[in-house]
Amino acid sequence: MASIFTKIIDGQLPGNFVWKDDACVVILTIQPLRPGHMLVIPRAEIDHWDDLPDELAAHLMLVSKKMAKALKKAYPSARVGMAIAGLEVPHVHLHVFPINTLNDFDFSQAESAGAEALAKVAENLRAAL
Repeated sequence: MASIFTKIIDGQLPGNFVWKDDACVVILTIQPLRPGHMLVIPRAEIDHWDDLPDELAAHLMLVSKKMAKALKKAYPSARVGMAIAGLEVPHVHLHVFPINTLNDFDFSQAESAGAEALAKVAENLRAAL
Protein backbone atom coordinates (compact mmCIF):
# COMPACT_ATOMS: atom_id res chain seq x y z
CA MET A 1 0.00 0.00 0.00
CA ALA A 2 1.32 3.44 -0.95
CA SER A 3 2.43 5.73 1.85
CA ILE A 4 0.66 9.04 2.41
CA PHE A 5 3.74 10.74 0.93
CA THR A 6 3.52 8.66 -2.26
CA LYS A 7 -0.14 9.63 -2.54
CA ILE A 8 0.82 13.31 -2.24
CA ILE A 9 3.68 12.91 -4.75
CA ASP A 10 1.32 11.16 -7.19
CA GLY A 11 -1.33 13.89 -6.83
CA GLN A 12 -3.88 11.66 -5.10
CA LEU A 13 -3.76 13.93 -2.03
CA PRO A 14 -3.04 17.66 -1.90
CA GLY A 15 0.38 18.95 -0.94
CA ASN A 16 2.21 22.27 -0.85
CA PHE A 17 5.24 21.60 -3.02
CA VAL A 18 8.35 23.72 -2.76
CA TRP A 19 10.63 21.52 -4.93
CA LYS A 20 10.33 18.59 -7.32
CA ASP A 21 12.96 16.62 -9.20
CA ASP A 22 13.33 13.06 -10.46
CA ALA A 23 14.59 11.73 -7.10
CA CYS A 24 12.67 13.69 -4.46
CA VAL A 25 10.13 16.33 -3.56
CA VAL A 26 9.94 18.96 -0.86
CA ILE A 27 6.57 19.71 0.70
CA LEU A 28 5.40 21.66 3.70
CA THR A 29 4.25 19.64 6.65
CA ILE A 30 0.65 20.23 7.69
CA GLN A 31 1.81 20.28 11.33
CA PRO A 32 4.75 22.69 11.32
CA LEU A 33 6.90 23.53 14.29
CA ARG A 34 7.36 26.98 12.75
CA PRO A 35 6.47 28.61 9.43
CA GLY A 36 8.70 27.15 6.73
CA HIS A 37 8.89 23.63 8.20
CA MET A 38 9.54 21.41 5.17
CA LEU A 39 9.84 17.70 4.47
CA VAL A 40 12.42 16.46 1.97
CA ILE A 41 11.05 13.13 0.70
CA PRO A 42 12.51 10.64 -1.77
CA ARG A 43 10.11 9.47 -4.44
CA ALA A 44 11.16 5.90 -3.69
CA GLU A 45 9.29 4.40 -0.74
CA ILE A 46 12.10 3.55 1.66
CA ASP A 47 11.15 3.08 5.30
CA HIS A 48 14.47 3.60 7.12
CA TRP A 49 16.88 6.39 6.25
CA ASP A 50 19.85 4.10 6.79
CA ASP A 51 18.56 1.92 3.92
CA LEU A 52 18.82 4.79 1.42
CA PRO A 53 21.24 4.14 -1.44
CA ASP A 54 24.28 6.40 -0.91
CA GLU A 55 23.60 8.43 -4.05
CA LEU A 56 20.02 9.15 -2.99
CA ALA A 57 21.07 10.00 0.58
CA ALA A 58 23.60 12.48 -0.79
CA HIS A 59 20.98 13.98 -3.11
CA LEU A 60 18.51 14.45 -0.25
CA MET A 61 21.20 16.25 1.74
CA LEU A 62 22.05 18.56 -1.19
CA VAL A 63 18.37 19.41 -1.71
CA SER A 64 18.01 19.99 2.05
CA LYS A 65 20.95 22.39 1.86
CA LYS A 66 19.23 24.35 -0.95
CA MET A 67 16.04 24.45 1.10
CA ALA A 68 17.98 25.74 4.12
CA LYS A 69 19.34 28.63 2.04
CA ALA A 70 15.82 29.52 0.89
CA LEU A 71 14.51 29.19 4.43
CA LYS A 72 17.14 31.63 5.73
CA LYS A 73 15.95 34.21 3.18
CA ALA A 74 12.22 33.71 3.65
CA TYR A 75 12.07 33.01 7.40
CA PRO A 76 15.24 34.24 9.11
CA SER A 77 16.29 32.43 12.28
CA ALA A 78 19.46 31.70 14.24
CA ARG A 79 19.88 28.34 12.45
CA VAL A 80 18.12 25.88 10.20
CA GLY A 81 17.53 22.56 11.93
CA MET A 82 17.20 19.12 10.42
CA ALA A 83 15.74 15.97 11.92
CA ILE A 84 14.91 12.47 10.79
CA ALA A 85 12.35 10.91 13.10
CA GLY A 86 10.64 8.38 10.87
CA LEU A 87 8.06 7.22 13.38
CA GLU A 88 4.90 8.74 12.00
CA VAL A 89 5.11 7.67 8.31
CA PRO A 90 7.02 4.60 7.05
CA HIS A 91 8.63 6.60 4.21
CA VAL A 92 11.93 8.44 4.71
CA HIS A 93 11.54 12.19 5.18
CA LEU A 94 13.92 14.85 6.42
CA HIS A 95 12.45 17.68 8.48
CA VAL A 96 14.07 21.04 7.63
CA PHE A 97 12.89 24.01 9.69
CA PRO A 98 13.98 27.34 11.22
CA ILE A 99 15.27 27.19 14.79
CA ASN A 100 16.46 29.63 17.41
CA THR A 101 16.99 27.27 20.35
CA LEU A 102 17.19 23.53 21.00
CA ASN A 103 13.62 23.76 22.30
CA ASP A 104 12.55 24.31 18.68
CA PHE A 105 13.18 20.58 18.10
CA ASP A 106 10.24 19.68 20.37
CA PHE A 107 7.78 18.05 17.98
CA SER A 108 5.04 18.20 20.61
CA GLN A 109 4.86 21.95 19.78
CA ALA A 110 3.65 21.26 16.23
CA GLU A 111 0.29 22.75 15.37
CA SER A 112 -1.95 22.25 12.37
CA ALA A 113 -1.65 24.95 9.75
CA GLY A 114 -4.43 26.12 7.47
CA ALA A 115 -4.39 25.61 3.71
CA GLU A 116 -4.08 29.34 2.94
CA ALA A 117 -1.20 29.81 5.37
CA LEU A 118 0.66 26.80 3.92
CA ALA A 119 0.12 28.01 0.35
CA LYS A 120 1.62 31.41 1.26
CA VAL A 121 4.63 29.81 2.98
CA ALA A 122 5.25 27.57 -0.05
CA GLU A 123 5.05 30.62 -2.33
CA ASN A 124 7.54 32.52 -0.14
CA LEU A 125 9.99 29.60 -0.16
CA ARG A 126 9.77 29.04 -3.90
CA ALA A 127 10.43 32.77 -4.42
CA ALA A 128 13.48 32.52 -2.14
CA LEU A 129 14.96 29.71 -4.26
